[in-house]
Amino acid sequence: MNTPVTRRNAILGIAVAATSLAAPSILRAQSAGRVVVVGGGFGGAACARALKRADAKLQVTLIEPNKTYVCCPFSNEVIAGLREIEAQQFGYDKLAAGGISIVTQAAAGIDTQTRGVTTGDGTTFGYDRLVLSPGIDFHLEALPGYDEAASETIPHAWKAGAQTLLLRQQLEAMEDGGTVAIAIPANPSRCPPAPYERASLIAHYLTSRKPRSKVLILDAKDAFSQQRLFEKAWKELYGDMIERVALSQGGRVTSVDPTTRTIVTEFGNYTPDVANVIPPQRAGRIAGVAGVADATGWCPIDPVTFESKLVPNVHVVGDACLGGGIPKSASAASAQGKACASAIVNLLTGRAPDTPRLTGVCYNVVAPGYGFSLAGHYQPRGDIFAEVEGGTSPVDAPRELRAREATEAERWFETITADTFG
Repeated sequence: MNTPVTRRNAILGIAVAATSLAAPSILRAQSAGRVVVVGGGFGGAACARALKRADAKLQVTLIEPNKTYVCCPFSNEVIAGLREIEAQQFGYDKLAAGGISIVTQAAAGIDTQTRGVTTGDGTTFGYDRLVLSPGIDFHLEALPGYDEAASETIPHAWKAGAQTLLLRQQLEAMEDGGTVAIAIPANPSRCPPAPYERASLIAHYLTSRKPRSKVLILDAKDAFSQQRLFEKAWKELYGDMIERVALSQGGRVTSVDPTTRTIVTEFGNYTPDVANVIPPQRAGRIAGVAGVADATGWCPIDPVTFESKLVPNVHVVGDACLGGGIPKSASAASAQGKACASAIVNLLTGRAPDTPRLTGVCYNVVAPGYGFSLAGHYQPRGDIFAEVEGGTSPVDAPRELRAREATEAERWFETITADTFG
């Protein structure tokens, strides 16, 4: 079936190419500078590679405690048994081969006066410009009863890796007829549609393995991104297996009792067979150490340069920053990392930074061969990014389009991971 060229399809085509392949226009530096990047996810790694590609003379250091990065995109498929965790793992050898110094340590301290980052082994790395890409941490004070110890029995699986496998193991061990509860926080949070994708893929697993079971969504929101698309897919694929309790129905989780695996909401308590609690979030720990996070827990930035509004010479990209309309996603983090690299190179040479135009795309796969997407272009408007053009998959699309978008999602993942990690 031939799909007509629509505004949405054109945007999606641009999104796949621009998010993953196209580096920003960068003016080459005339003299070497020192740039330290903290955090080796999509934002940090993309920024480090773009900096070094702009000028081989730049001294680029990437500080990341893990030798292997485990990607969150597609990790929901690992939970549902559709994918192995090894497909999510990427190293930094290609970045090192490109002349980037890889420091496998955690950043422990930042002195913004002397411009130095100290790692856990006591080594200090000086910088002219610092880029923080710390991702998210959990705002545990906002959810009584839930802490790191509780996550060993009630996984969040919101940082891919061991938690992903723990949730998968709990699903596999659950008896048929059990209930899986997913607690979803209010925004802002990492990849807002992803919890609903997770509910979908868990339902797919249960349909084939434990068909008398159900998925219960306890939601701190009344509405969510691409809601009509998700709800149509649930009805079509899973019948009444998925039940959602929205904010106005008492769905917001107020506390957790890990000893009894009880989830407490405003209107009642739930004790599911498998509990997946995604806590409220904020910028990663090092953002607070550097002083770039404000009272919201997130990092205000200049949207043209990504420089912190609180601390000079420090830039923030990815999930940690207050980005306005641009979502917290791998695609957005990669685009921000490249645009930040462009701005830094221009700042180091005394040139005015270009105004960025970022592209973000988000795919959701709700069953094998059934996907849909959301894409947009974003530009600075005042102190934040605003969407200037965007589109989403049509609600009443044929299954051929859903299958094609599921294939496009796989292609997007392969492209962005190759572009980021080599």
